[in-house]
Amino acid sequence: MPRVIVPVGFSLGPQHRYVRPADPEPEFYEVHLGGDMIELDLDEFTVYGSAFLDVAGHAKLRVTRDHLVRSLLTAPTPQPDAERLVTSLVDRGLLLEFDPEGPLQELFSRYRLFPTAEGMGTTAEEPEFHRMGRMGTPLVAVHNTAYVMWAFSFLHSDLWKASTYLAAGDTEELELDEEPVGLTPEGVARELALNLPMMISTQCAFLDPVVRL
Repeated sequence: MPRVIVPVGFSLGPQHRYVRPADPEPEFYEVHLGGDMIELDLDEFTVYGSAFLDVAGHAKLRVTRDHLVRSLLTAPTPQPDAERLVTSLVDRGLLLEFDPEGPLQELFSRYRLFPTAEGMGTTAEEPEFHRMGRMGTPLVAVHNTAYVMWAFSFLHSDLWKASTYLAAGDTEELELDEEPVGLTPEGVARELALNLPMMISTQCAFLDPVVRL
């Protein structure tokens, strides 16, 4: 599978100068990334924001680096420096490329996931799908494993530890007459990885690098 590309960190928006008369142009744009506040210029911030836009493409795991660059080059206001800017944001850790069907332990050991939407539960018609969204509007629907990771994985120091914990709970919390579902850390991580681009593009969650103290 091609390597998808997703934004990392949490946007804090434009930051203006303390001057009078007021300057309408932001001094810079800020993104929270791990333990840092990263300053971006307008072009960099526009490219970063563009990585969220194709929700349908993210849901189908079609948003790769090439896809993002093409969309920037063909936008109503084209970004002729798209390839360099995307590469720079990848190098700075603000965009992440990964293969959702490839090895995940090393990758998931470097990131945490934070929910930024409401958990909206299931419906009688589709009890197998757990929804997340805002203001009563569902934006994403996933199966239980991905939903539990979305809701609770931030309690662990990284996503791989959260995957391992959830998989272990498959056998530890059984009633006497229950059979284990058969969860493994790899299976839990895979279920989340396949849904991560959709969660992030709808801004129902954000990835953040682990801060090692």
